[in-house]
Amino acid sequence: MVSVRPIEMDGLPGWVELRARFDPRPATLENYLDWARQAAETAWFTASLDGEDAATGIVLVGWHEPPGVARAELRVVPERRGHGLGSALLATLGGWARKRDYAELLGPIAEDDPESLAWAERRGFREVGRNSLLVLDLDHVEAPSVDPPEGIEIVSWAERPELARGMYEVAREAYPDVPGEGEQMAAFEDWLSVDMQGSGDRPEATFIALDGDEVVGYAKFSLGDARPNVAFHDMTGVKRGWRGRGVAGALKRAEIAWAKNNGYARLETFNEERNEPIRRLNERHGYRPTPGQIIMRGPIPA
Repeated sequence: MVSVRPIEMDGLPGWVELRARFDPRPATLENYLDWARQAAETAWFTASLDGEDAATGIVLVGWHEPPGVARAELRVVPERRGHGLGSALLATLGGWARKRDYAELLGPIAEDDPESLAWAERRGFREVGRNSLLVLDLDHVEAPSVDPPEGIEIVSWAERPELARGMYEVAREAYPDVPGEGEQMAAFEDWLSVDMQGSGDRPEATFIALDGDEVVGYAKFSLGDARPNVAFHDMTGVKRGWRGRGVAGALKRAEIAWAKNNGYARLETFNEERNEPIRRLNERHGYRPTPGQIIMRGPIPA
């Protein structure tokens, strides 16, 4: 028999532990608490088969999704698939979102998991984006010279904390130009809290390109305890008038050098397949594609 139960805060550590057993990119308890802080509302669920916990689900609203769309992720222990756990979780996550006047769900499926992709498609979900995972093995590269374009200075946010507003102005131009799910630009204070002050964000791992006093680009890592040797490229943005002039490349090299000098072994980044300029930039710097994720969007089941 399949049953689904909500997880309260005191049960979240066990939920995270269960999820980490079959998640290829596990997050920490701190990460999930940070997601909850950033979203308007969050709920966690565990599904059991004959009394054995075998699947997890999370649903968030008011985070990075378009209006009327809730983010949902569910994972089923591979050997327990085909017993209705996923369907029960999907119905529960969707029902939770529908009560809050959301009509659709959006979430990722591993690119190398055709079984899950077919499962989602049978339930009316369709692909709206595809993010390849690009990887750079730092054990086989030297720390590069940053070599910025003439007139450009690269500094860390830790060195210049007053430049947050300038980075926001970059984000206002960069975010709408990234192919994907139609995310709306938040107000400055919300953007600062959600996108720049999360549990994995570090001012010393955020780099800013300056033309005099003007911020023309920035790039940042997201760092986590679940995989302490891995740094994840969270965002690279350049003002439209400065694109194609080597700013993004200098920011990328600043990140690679920082990670190499601080003992990281691997860099990762998701690239939307339609974002050809950033894909070419990463490939030029030695990043290699591996299976990533497909973003699926579909109606909440009745």
